[in-house]
Order: sequence, then structure tokens, then C-alpha cells
Amino acid sequence: MVSWIISRLVVIIFGTLYPAYYSYKAVKSKDIKEYVKWMMYWIIFALFTTAETFTDLFLCWFPFYYELKIAFIAWLLSPYTKGSSLLYRKFVHPTLSSKEKEIDDCLVQAKDRSYDALVHFGKRGLNVAATAAVMAASKGQGALSERLRSFSMQDLSTIRGDSSSPVPPPVTVRTSSKQSKPKTSRSVSESTSSSVCSCCSVCRILRDLHDFSSELF
Repeated sequence: MVSWIISRLVVIIFGTLYPAYYSYKAVKSKDIKEYVKWMMYWIIFALFTTAETFTDLFLCWFPFYYELKIAFIAWLLSPYTKGSSLLYRKFVHPTLSSKEKEIDDCLVQAKDRSYDALVHFGKRGLNVAATAAVMAASKGQGALSERLRSFSMQDLSTIRGDSSSPVPPPVTVRTSSKQSKPKTSRSVSESTSSSVCSCCSVCRILRDLHDFSSELF
């Protein structure tokens, strides 16, 4: 674990940041020699990073693996060994020069195929999106029409129910037996008093008629 941490720090600091700063100085000073030197280093470092991705998975168990990586970065950067220039001139440049035409053709074909694939999948994506939008709009329109239809049928049924509803029967108020007894007795007394009053008035009228007849005769 310690070896892995140290190797990562060495690769980041001395394998990436240090060459990046000196590449900046080479570009700024417009020194062709330094510019070519750091360009060769970045080509070798790109190949090293690509190989490192696989070797870290399959060769990390190898004894002194991370120490060898540190030593390799130091060998590439050392002005005495000039490892990056040596690897580039001996192996990378001859290989790329002999395979340059095939690599360029493969890159052009890959670019064309990737463009065609991008256009094809873009069209398919647009068609799927348009179909989904049309289906969603049709479903929404159908749901809205069904909703409006249900509202109209409900309004019609409400109007029909209002027109055909019968007149409600009169409400009868029921009272308890305790309250009905005083009312019944009261009504009987009122009817008795009214009958007595009517009898008295009839007797008075008859008496007046008798007195009037006696005076006449």
C-alpha cells in the first residue's frame, strides 16, 4: 500500500507536473530543441499510461512492481539517460513511420463510421422522442375528451333530475305524548267555553224576543 502511494505521487509530480511546466517554458521560449525533447517525452508517457492501466490490474502482485515504475519514470526524465528520447528514436518513431498510412486509414474509417453511427442513432432518438410525444398528446387529448364527456353527462343527469323531482311532502311534526296532553285539554276547555258562550248569547236573544213580543201584545 505504501509503495502504491509513493509510486502514484512520483507519477503525478515528477511524471506529469514537472514535464508540463518545462513544456510550457519550451513553448514560451520557442526553443525547437526543448520543444522536440518534451514532445517525445509526452508520446512515451502516453504509451506508458496506456500500458499502466492493464499492468496495474494483472501485474500488481509482481515483486517490486511499484518500485520498477518509479525507476522507469526517473529513467525517462533523467538528462543523463534520456530514456524518453532513446525509446522514441529506437522503437516508436520507426514503428509509427512504417504503419503511418494504415493508422491514418483506420482513423478516417473510424471517424466516418462514428459520424454515421451518431447520425443514425440521433435520427432513431428523434423518431422515438417524436413518437412518444405524439402518443402522450393523443392520450392526453383522449383523457380530456372523456373528462369533458363525463362532465356533460353529469350535468344532463342533474338537469333531468331537477325537472322530474316530485314536490316534497309536507313535513309533519310529531310531538311527544307529554306535550300533547296539555294541548288536548286546552283545546277541550276552549271548545267548552266557546259553546257556553254561544248558549248564553242564544238565551239572551230569545229572552229579548220574548220581552219584545209581550210588549207588542
